[in-house]
Order: sequence, then C-alpha cells, then structure tokens
Amino acid sequence: MHMSDALISPAVGGAFWAVSGGLIAWSIKKSSLDQDGRKTALMGVLGAFVFAAQMINFTIPGTGSSGHLGGGLLLTVLLGPHRAFIALASVLVIQSLFFADGGLLALGCNIFNLAFFPAFLAYPFLYRTIAGNSLSPARLGAASMTAATAGLLMGACFVVLQTTVSGISELPFGTFMLFMLPIHFAIGIVEGLVTWAVVAFVAATEPSLLTMQKKPENKRFLTPAVFILMALVTGGTLAWFASSHPDGLEWSMARVSGREEIEGRHEPVHGMLSSIQEKIAFLPDYGFRSTGDGTSDSSDPVSPVNPGTSVSGIAGSLMVLVLAGAIGLFTGAGRRKTEKTGE
Repeated sequence: MHMSDALISPAVGGAFWAVSGGLIAWSIKKSSLDQDGRKTALMGVLGAFVFAAQMINFTIPGTGSSGHLGGGLLLTVLLGPHRAFIALASVLVIQSLFFADGGLLALGCNIFNLAFFPAFLAYPFLYRTIAGNSLSPARLGAASMTAATAGLLMGACFVVLQTTVSGISELPFGTFMLFMLPIHFAIGIVEGLVTWAVVAFVAATEPSLLTMQKKPENKRFLTPAVFILMALVTGGTLAWFASSHPDGLEWSMARVSGREEIEGRHEPVHGMLSSIQEKIAFLPDYGFRSTGDGTSDSSDPVSPVNPGTSVSGIAGSLMVLVLAGAIGLFTGAGRRKTEKTGE
C-alpha cells in the first residue's frame, strides 16, 4: 500500500509530510519520557525484521492480487505506540530513499497511512480492549486479527481520500474505494494471522515484552537475536519467492482505470523529487540498476535466486537497524538526562 507520487498533489504531499514529521517528533519526545529502555533498544531490531517481512508479497487467492505485511500493529504490540511509529517511519524512509519503494512526495502519506492507524487507533481501542493484559492465545489471536484488519482498512480509506483530494488522477472516489476495501480486508486477515503468530512466539519466549513487567523473568532474552536472524533470512532468501502479482493498491487502480500505473498530472515538484529519488536509490525496486543492454542483474531467469533481492534485503534491514537504533539511542539519552534532572 505504498503510494506513488503520481497519486499525490504537492499540497497534499506537503501537508502529510508536516503531519507525519510532527508525529515523529512527538513520538521521540514521548519515548524519551518512557522508563522502559529495554523496548527502546529493540526499535532497530524489530524495524529491520519488518523491512525484510515487507519484501515478501503473498498471493491473494482468486484475485490476481498480492499483499505484504504492514507491520504497524506488530511493532506497536511489542514496542508501544510511539516507538512503533518511529520504527515503521524509519522503514518507510529507507524504502523510499534507497529502494524507490513509494514516492518521496508521498512519503508523509505513506508514514501516516501505515503507522498512525495501527499505532494510535487500532492498538489502543481494539487490540488492548480485546487482549487486555492476558497472554491467552485465543484473546491474542482475536485482538491481532481484529486490530490488524481495522488498521489496514483505515489506511486504505485514507489512500483513497488523499488521492481524491489531490485531484491529479482520474480515479473516482466511490469505485476506487469499492475495490480498495475488500482486497485490503483480505490482506488484513493475513496480516492478523502473521501478527498473531509472532506475538504468540514472544508470549512463549519473552512474555515481559507484552505485559507491564519491566524486567524479564529470565536472563536469556533471545528475542532480539531471533528477530535479527529472521530479518536476514527473510530479506536474503525468502524474498526470492515473493508473489509477482500486483499489490492491493496497484490491483485496485488497474480495476478502476485499466492500468496498474497511473499517469497523473505532473507538476515541477514531481519531476524534481523523481530525479532526486532516481539518483539516491541505489537498489531500485529491490534489485541492481539496469545496465545499458536492459539487463538488471545476473540472476538466472529459471531460478528464483536473485542476488539483487538478497543484497537489497540484507542492506535494507541493516540500514533500518542503524537508523531506528540510532533514534532509540537518542531517546534513551534523553530519558537518562531527564532522570538525572529529576534527581
């Protein structure tokens, strides 16, 4: 559900840049006041895992479409709303800048759509209401399924609203919404199942991450190592087997307009940002740049093995690990300073 710049006007894009930037600043401030520094240290690790997981598109049977994990609810359950917003924003920034996944103008919209709704609406009002402080598999499953689906549907609605308000494409509001909601409901079910599975794993290995308990009952704390390993394996190898079908947004646009790529009304800012992104993105579309003869990498067309995908998965995961981890260190320093001042 990564929006391209072709759907967004400069006014809408700029407005959501400001909104998302403000939410990031607010989340950093709130995180620096939180006393649970252990979760702050996990921001980079879990952000890297979500980056890798988002590379795997899964087919939605009977539709010709695909979807991928958003990760917003999963991050929020494990990190809390403010850290999750920062971690997912870090993922989306790295994707846009270095992999040309989502437009630069649309970056603020993508951060808001994918991070705000699960972190600040679906989690507190649905997940927490259903799951409470229980580690019951049934309650965790019901909470994960409900909140993940709701968060994704709210984000899909805002994609349609932002596109319509921008007014630079020919996508009609009602028809576009009619296709966006059902396909993202199906994607949300898969997201809920994946979220449930990961949360169940954490409940069995590090239950303190899901409760108000500040210190783990045991000293193993294996969860970070497991998530780092999963990120490297997922981005480095499992991403080879991602579905080639268009994602839910592309599929919806194709059903409405007959084309997966929309040629909107381009303004000078679109061309400028497209040029900047083209220069910065060293692994566009998660692969090596095309050469002069039109080839992009040395992968065997018969084999799923794709070195460009592997490099993208590993490099992107490490970049998110560094970026989100650095922000975590910054907020941790702010928290320690506040504690000293309070003394």
